[in-house]
Amino acid sequence: MAHPTSAGTRAEGRRGFLSGLYTGTGAFDIVGKRRRGYLIFGTLVLICIASMVFRGFNLGIEFQGGTQIQFSTVGVTENTDAQHVGRVIQDAIGKSPAAVQLAGSGASQTVQVRTPTLTAIEQVRVKQALFDTYHPRGANGQPDVNSISETAVSSSWGGEITSQAMIALAVFLVLVTIFLAVYFERFMAIAALIALIHDLVVTAGVYSLVGFEVSPSTVIGLLTILGFSLYDTVVVFDKVKENSRGLLGLTRRTYAETANLALNQTLMRSINTSLIAVLPVLGLLIVGVGVLGVGTLADLALVQMVGILAGALSSIFLATPALVDLKMRDPKFRQQANRVAARRAKEAGTVDADGDSTGELDLTDDDALASEQRRERAVAAASGVPARAAGTRRATGSRATRSGRGQPSRSARPTGKRHR
Repeated sequence: MAHPTSAGTRAEGRRGFLSGLYTGTGAFDIVGKRRRGYLIFGTLVLICIASMVFRGFNLGIEFQGGTQIQFSTVGVTENTDAQHVGRVIQDAIGKSPAAVQLAGSGASQTVQVRTPTLTAIEQVRVKQALFDTYHPRGANGQPDVNSISETAVSSSWGGEITSQAMIALAVFLVLVTIFLAVYFERFMAIAALIALIHDLVVTAGVYSLVGFEVSPSTVIGLLTILGFSLYDTVVVFDKVKENSRGLLGLTRRTYAETANLALNQTLMRSINTSLIAVLPVLGLLIVGVGVLGVGTLADLALVQMVGILAGALSSIFLATPALVDLKMRDPKFRQQANRVAARRAKEAGTVDADGDSTGELDLTDDDALASEQRRERAVAAASGVPARAAGTRRATGSRATRSGRGQPSRSARPTGKRHR
């Protein structure tokens, strides 16, 4: 039986976690633990790059070229699984097919076979072997060898799609960099690019590691995930920009703490956005695989699923921490962090130099921000007055008062009038 105290502690911990998640008060130190995140992301990227270099990709027929053979399974009584179809083709021409898969369901289900480029004689042998084994039916409902279709696919088509996709990717990255540099700043543009490159590398690496077939739909889907990753990153950066207004003139928190607070404030929004984006893609994946079979929809949904998850993680755990490290290279922000540390050491976490409690400052209020900055400058100016000179003036005034050699008062001065 669990102890009531331990059960209560776990319940309080869960409430504290959910409360910190929804209120966004900065309970999760994401930026402070960014070194651990860098290690995880760096290891994942290295694994993906190594897989792409040494393992390569399972390129579809559109990229390698070859012959595609297709026939309907309506009325077929023989086993049409991949192994059985592969053995039939192997016995006919002595070559194993590159891929055999079922597409669609019910009356629209077909067997799709992809092989290396076949000669005319090999195509005839394959079609005859498949007809003798499965007896697929034609449009008239009778077995017909012509119901088995073959199509020669050139690799130039896939190469053309890839080249156009690379051009679109380059243009997209350039425009994104210009937009972020103008709307935000150059450090935010660099951090966003780091996150985008991470998403591309990880998504491509997952395809290489798992062995998913790369089709033109995969390339197109890879470009669509960039917009989602960029959207989530821009939302977080916009909050960072809002929280850091006038930060260099304040000593309430450092830039790292400001960015971490912005992450906490947008964390629930990022989770909800990712969840809402994943659900329709998951539905598309289920329909593409479970109902229509492996095909264009499945390829498109699969790359989007991987890309959305990678983009959500990078926007939270990579983009903003990278921005903090870039900003802290600026001496002005390092000096501001030193002032924050000096103020906290002086206050010992209780009250500020004026005796006022260190409450939260609404940085969206221009008047409150200007008042706080004036107070900070006044405190800095007051702390810069030499204490020795002030003490000398006080001592001199005391000695003059005690010796009676002070300045005469206005009432003791001669007026030039004769008193009677």
